[in-house]
Amino acid sequence: MDDNDKATAKRSIWRQRGKRFATGLNVFASIAMAATITVMVNYLSITYYAHRDFSWRHHYELSDKTKSLIAGLDNNVEVLVFFRNGHELYSDVRNLLKEYEYEAAKAKRPKLEISFVDPDRDLARTREMKQKYDLTDANVVVFSSGGRRKYVDAQDVMEYELKFDDKGRPIRKNVAFRGEQVFSSAIQSVVQNSSPVVYFLTGHAERSINDYGEQSGYSTVARAMRRDNIEIKPLQLAESREIPADCSALVIAGAEKRFSGAEIDILAGYLNKGGRLLLMLDPSVTIGIERLMEDWGVKLGQGVVVGRTLTGGDLVVTEYGDHPITKNLLRITTEFFMPRPVEPIQASDTSLPTQPDKPRVSVLAANTKEGWVENDPSQRPPRYDPGIDRRGPVPVAVAIEKGLLNGIDVQIKPTRIVVIGDSYFVSNGGLKKAIGGNMDFFMSSVNWLVSREALLAIGPKPPGELRLDMNRRQTRTAYIIIIGAMPLAAACIGLLVWQRRRQ
Repeated sequence: MDDNDKATAKRSIWRQRGKRFATGLNVFASIAMAATITVMVNYLSITYYAHRDFSWRHHYELSDKTKSLIAGLDNNVEVLVFFRNGHELYSDVRNLLKEYEYEAAKAKRPKLEISFVDPDRDLARTREMKQKYDLTDANVVVFSSGGRRKYVDAQDVMEYELKFDDKGRPIRKNVAFRGEQVFSSAIQSVVQNSSPVVYFLTGHAERSINDYGEQSGYSTVARAMRRDNIEIKPLQLAESREIPADCSALVIAGAEKRFSGAEIDILAGYLNKGGRLLLMLDPSVTIGIERLMEDWGVKLGQGVVVGRTLTGGDLVVTEYGDHPITKNLLRITTEFFMPRPVEPIQASDTSLPTQPDKPRVSVLAANTKEGWVENDPSQRPPRYDPGIDRRGPVPVAVAIEKGLLNGIDVQIKPTRIVVIGDSYFVSNGGLKKAIGGNMDFFMSSVNWLVSREALLAIGPKPPGELRLDMNRRQTRTAYIIIIGAMPLAAACIGLLVWQRRRQ
């Protein structure tokens, strides 16, 4: 090989090296540019992003009221999700709270600090959270802010409907998702500065908030009220001789001994000045407050109200009257235990005082027309005796309000009273036995009395069910297509491909 050929070969080698170098440099520049674009796109997507709900039911989309609530937050709100990962509502709770977190970040308000703890996996954190938040059971969401807390159980998130099969056995079906309703109410509850004070009357063998016994104790109710940021205190009228000025509502739960005339006068004066009273009296008990209730348009009857039952000694209520207390109890079952009649006095009754502003009595719960008032409670099972017993519907719980004058805008606190013909239904034992919403009924009554009956008017959302209704002909056609035509078409295509490959 002469010198010219060598020079030509060297130039060819250098040209190939130059091309490879240029190709490598081009690849490096392309990779660097792609990486730079990826970083820029991610940065821009984090800083400037759009959030859209493409689900067909918008199951987790927040209402304008919730967005306004989050935008107006002034304090941080900590949210502890103490849920098992395998729980049926875990995904719904997680996805919904992510929407709350997004709205808080978008509004640039104090953060919603959301943390998830699985009690089955993170044992150390579980022990710490149980001590910090006084938790006894799993599947609960805790909202806290400024030392105030609100607990939301899994059963509060989903709305259930109780039906009975042909054999009378109860069947529970979830019919609505109430997550946004209860979560937004919980946030508003913990960010409020003041808490209502509810007094439980003592001295007449009432049920005690410090009693942990199943038959007479009210410790479970007391714990639920404290979790709802309600301060509770006992009250002995014989000692105080007055209702404290900070009393938001007074509870008389299952009193068995008669009230003195002076105590009745104190209660009457308290109610006449816009007081709030929750009275729960069991059957066959006379305590001297009956006449006072008649002055407010309610008669405490004798006997036991019976009707649809699960055990023979209870009354199952699934339909309620039209009232703020019961508006969120639709499809929720309340189970009373041998309640007494609590009936509004008719306007024609001469025992009702004639006043321009008469008390307005609303029925909250009653038995159906198939039920009756059993005047012989010892009869087991209860049996309707014509001429002795009285057919339903007969109320067992009513709400009374007086002081709101139509057409007149006055800043006067109206008197509110709730009378229930049973005190056992929210005792420790009653809550264990009940299958429905006894605690919901009680807490809704308390919240109405302390003017917290409607923290947020956010409606529940139906579950994401996709129903396909077809007649018999359409079902047969779909069966032929799915079971016969589609597999046959796949087989034919496979045969054609196989035949072409052989050719």
